[in-house]
Amino acid sequence: MTKTADAVVIGGGIVGCATAFELAKKGLKKVVLVEKKYLASGATGRCGAGVRMQWGTEPNCVLSRDSIKIFENLEEYLGYNGSIEFKQSGYLLLAYNEKMVEQFHKNLGLQHKLGIPSRWVTPEECKELVPHINLQGLHGGTFCPKDGHCNPFKATDAYARAAERLGVEIMTYTTVTKLLQDGDRIKGVETTAGVIESPRVISCAGAYTRELGRSIGVEMPIYPERHQILVTEPVAPKQGPMIMSFYHGIYCQQVPHGGFVMGLGDPHEVKDYDEDSSWQFMYEMAAKITFILPVLKELRVVRQWAGLYDLTPDKTQILGAVPGVEGFYVAAGFSGHGFMIAPVVGKIMAEVMVGEEPQYPIDMYGFKRFESGNLYVEPSVV
Repeated sequence: MTKTADAVVIGGGIVGCATAFELAKKGLKKVVLVEKKYLASGATGRCGAGVRMQWGTEPNCVLSRDSIKIFENLEEYLGYNGSIEFKQSGYLLLAYNEKMVEQFHKNLGLQHKLGIPSRWVTPEECKELVPHINLQGLHGGTFCPKDGHCNPFKATDAYARAAERLGVEIMTYTTVTKLLQDGDRIKGVETTAGVIESPRVISCAGAYTRELGRSIGVEMPIYPERHQILVTEPVAPKQGPMIMSFYHGIYCQQVPHGGFVMGLGDPHEVKDYDEDSSWQFMYEMAAKITFILPVLKELRVVRQWAGLYDLTPDKTQILGAVPGVEGFYVAAGFSGHGFMIAPVVGKIMAEVMVGEEPQYPIDMYGFKRFESGNLYVEPSVV
């Protein structure tokens, strides 16, 4: 089989589905999205599902701020009959040493300049927000009431269904085996279902973007790293905000169905494609979370799983055209926050791919920053 398309989107997570929808909304008639498994089967469906504006770099603050505005009205924007289960109960970021206090106040200065309603909270105010929190060693924290949680499967489905109504073809259980190039131009993709010829190809394939680039001799500074999550049995509402501690490398929230979802970042993880979950994670997660939230020690774990962060050297995404290969674009390297900025990223990438001036400056997200050393290091990543 050989078919043609105006644009090919690789990856059926929320970034890929949002980009496909926005491309069709721009008027492209033949947009094909290719996903090797089912929609949201990769990083999107394995994420902690939190959305926050509290970041330490202006690019991430702006993209998350404006994406949350879209999430607030996403069902209406996409004509979705269901609910994406979006709730805004806030994020409470905890500081356990003076260095963190200093960084958090620096972050607050940036966030306030951008209109983000975050604030410093004392340990006593943390206790008011989360009555069962342990104050031992806690210096305070920051809180933003507009941060929250969203169902990643529902949000991705909303974008996918809206895209299909605009004529986007979604090919699931189809793997892109390599990119196709004609001189210095992209000319399509080879898949397990045949060739798709197209003058525009975008990789929204997370950590697998690196391997796709290598198929045409392009080395991308993106690498995978396993991150693990668990969910407990559902209980009566007990906690509103998402708790996040960079000191402990963890986050924890109670989701709408009543279970507590929590994850742990391990700086010693091997940089490969391992998505198996481990007993070591369960042990370490339990020890850390029951120190911060002792009441959770009585809860039973329902299941645990793992997914891949697609990391870059500065933990900031790569967005835009790939130098030296006309027609090839990348939206990857999100380092754990792709889900929460996907609505704006989809708009940006569609604008760039149809030749429009993007509504947000994107030079800071390009490949050139790695050559120049002008990195945008994000300090607020678990």
